Amino acid sequence: MIITPASEHVGAVVSDVDLRELDAAAVDCIRDAWAEHGVLFFRDQDLSEDDHIRFAEQFAEIDVNKFFTPVASHPRIAEVRKEADQEVNVGGGWHTDHSYDVVPARGSILVARELPSAGGDTRFLSVGAAYDALSVGLQSTLEGLRAHHSNEHIFGKSDAAYDENDVRFQNADSVGGAIHPVVIAHPTTGRKLLYVNAAFTTHFVGWTVQESAPLLQFLYQHMALGGFDYQFEWKPGSVAMWDNRSTWHWALNDYHGHRRLMHRITVRGEGLEPATT
Repeated sequence: MIITPASEHVGAVVSDVDLRELDAAAVDCIRDAWAEHGVLFFRDQDLSEDDHIRFAEQFAEIDVNKFFTPVASHPRIAEVRKEADQEVNVGGGWHTDHSYDVVPARGSILVARELPSAGGDTRFLSVGAAYDALSVGLQSTLEGLRAHHSNEHIFGKSDAAYDENDVRFQNADSVGGAIHPVVIAHPTTGRKLLYVNAAFTTHFVGWTVQESAPLLQFLYQHMALGGFDYQFEWKPGSVAMWDNRSTWHWALNDYHGHRRLMHRITVRGEGLEPATT
């Protein structure tokens, strides 16, 4: 197994490995690299749905997403799909999965099933590098804050990002939210991470939405434009696994008129702890 950093701040390419045939040492190596690099990329894999599940379960219990329509034959795998006649894709903006859960997911493992002839890349960025690049004064301020995260405006019945008739989603009655520290410590590495995102963070606890907006927008711009990102080109046989605590991702919507189908498994995390000075 060869692990090669994909960029300065985020991601690594893992080569010379078959994800269907991993011994304990290989799993430990992937686990350590995942924590260090935030997202791992694999090429030329041939994973069935059962292989996908077996691979994921070597890292944590599967956390089934309650909103995504599952693969019919494998209900623990979610479909991430855009048909040729659809305009809106899934995940088309910077975000991190499941931040609205009381115990957010550890990470997600995405397998390419059907790809457009061009386009459909995914961008990833390091929220640890983004935090490190802030001033000491702002870091100190943020470490004392907590933020509210919600999925109601994305998956709910009213004012939702997706049409209520969109068959890609379900369970609109199951929306909810959670409160998390704005700066968390990575459970494995201890690195300080900036844990807010434009899709699901609504406001700082004790602040109004209007009071929160300027600082949140500053942070989002800093994170998105700070050069902390890497763009991954999907090819047949590609697999990506990302850490939801330490990265953001964005599925680019630049393949109108073409179908794109991915299979995603999300795995359980642990409670988030605030970073300490």
